[in-house]
Amino acid sequence: MKVLNLQCAASHVFEGWFGSEDDFQDQRARGLVECPLCGDAQVSKLPSAPRLNLGATPPAAPAARQDMASVTPAALQAAYLQAVRQVLASTEDVGERFAEEARRMHHGETEERGIRGQATPAEAQALLEEGVPVLPLAIPKALKEPLQ
Repeated sequence: MKVLNLQCAASHVFEGWFGSEDDFQDQRARGLVECPLCGDAQVSKLPSAPRLNLGATPPAAPAARQDMASVTPAALQAAYLQAVRQVLASTEDVGERFAEEARRMHHGETEERGIRGQATPAEAQALLEEGVPVLPLAIPKALKEPLQ
């Protein structure tokens, strides 16, 4: 099994597991390899070094507070994906009925609960003007479907 560090044209960095280099090239040529964040199929390999476990002592635990300048793009992507997964796990998908359902909850016509769904920009603006708190959230394609 080969673990490759990959990057899309939008500079999102992610990992891919393949049976061999030929397997990676074949899947990429057929458009099966895509960025889990934006769905871009223009994926390239990044240089990587093998991991050698020589029995060294583990590194010291990082400081509790990090300077924002030291936060890597990969760490930001991971934090974003974790936050999106939490939202997906703790909300109900109401689909295209989002604006209607949010408005009903705001007016006390139905129980309050965490919901997500689709709304047009005009619907979202109308909800905000009515005082209904809404937040647009881009959900990566890879998180919309179960991973195998």
